[in-house]
Amino acid sequence: MSKKRGLSLEEKREKMLQIFYDSQDFFLELEKLGPKKGVILQSVKDVIQSLVDDDLVFKDKIGTSVYFWSLPSCAGNQLRNIHKKLDSELQSCKNRYTEQVDHCNSLKKGREESDERDEALDELKAIEQKHNELKDEIAQYADNDPATFEAMKNSIEVALAATNRWTDNIFTLRQWCSKNFPQAKEQLDNLYNEVGVTDDFDYVELPATIPISSIGDQMPEVNI
Repeated sequence: MSKKRGLSLEEKREKMLQIFYDSQDFFLELEKLGPKKGVILQSVKDVIQSLVDDDLVFKDKIGTSVYFWSLPSCAGNQLRNIHKKLDSELQSCKNRYTEQVDHCNSLKKGREESDERDEALDELKAIEQKHNELKDEIAQYADNDPATFEAMKNSIEVALAATNRWTDNIFTLRQWCSKNFPQAKEQLDNLYNEVGVTDDFDYVELPATIPISSIGDQMPEVNI
């Protein structure tokens, strides 16, 4: 014996709506009425909410109670409103389609197939290819762009200033440690060596023969 098929959501909606239409009354408790129409108790609440969302069932709170109702005339009005809205959207789509067809036809004018048009398209294709080749060639010289030089020069100046600022901070910290912890001089010296603050640790300077102001003109390799 085959297992009985459960109701689909649309079938459940129709059966719950029929409860309202048959009685034309107001309801507080719908969970007990659903099973009588074949709608399982657990799904009654979701089915009713879907009907409320579609304006096929109405609800209102009076005091602490929530009442539900629906009349055949309400469903008819709702369907008529939907039909009117869909008719309006359909007409709008038809108008847009007509406009697009007219626009497409207007674009075709002067673009009919001909030997002259084919030659013009071939020429355009060749020009576009040459344009792309020139763009690729220009890209190869991007590193020599004056704006790139200027940006690099500014970056070097910022990096140099930041490096020497932190170098100054390190010297200040070493002086403070020596003043406040003279008994730990040996331990501090070992710590400095471990982190790279050795005796030759000093401010960073660019070679005197390579001033920053000339980088944009010469672009030599600079070791900072």
